[in-house]
Amino acid sequence: MAIILASQSPRRQELMGLFRKPFTVQVANIDESMDMQADPAREVARVSAMKARAVQRQKGDIVIAADTIVVCDGQILGKPTDEAHAFRMLRMLSGKTHQVMTGLTVLKDETIVTHTEVTDIRFRPLSDAEITDYIATKDPMDKAGSYGIQNGAALFVEGITGDYFNVVGLPVCRLGLILKTMEETK
Repeated sequence: MAIILASQSPRRQELMGLFRKPFTVQVANIDESMDMQADPAREVARVSAMKARAVQRQKGDIVIAADTIVVCDGQILGKPTDEAHAFRMLRMLSGKTHQVMTGLTVLKDETIVTHTEVTDIRFRPLSDAEITDYIATKDPMDKAGSYGIQNGAALFVEGITGDYFNVVGLPVCRLGLILKTMEETK
């Protein structure tokens, strides 16, 4: 039995280390497009399930897949396409509460568990200069919603309700519970 993480995210790979179990990384080559008119929680769960099913596995292997989005005022914010797009997203998040949603899927043989973890984040009002300075660090460019809470954007967060690690990209508490249940039903 092997544990396979279906993600190229260095943050997810780092968080998997918390489980102290060996794992391999296999990137799922899928179309991650989302239906912007559909329910964001369902869409992010759908994409994570597609990732899990797309990787090569052997009988007994456990595949872990995740996809993270930011939702503000009902709008899905993925990764920015350029610095101007990152600026617009951060301006939209300024002074507001938004949700970070991670679709998490764990697959073993015929058993598949998919869950969407939701965390509320409240940003303080941001000045244009703060946003520009943060974008200049390049940190926002590969992250949903154009920010990494574990880096410079931590200075923007007034409050958080829910799983911090979900915002980083992997709800480790929920994942641990799912893995425990799967191990108990061997």
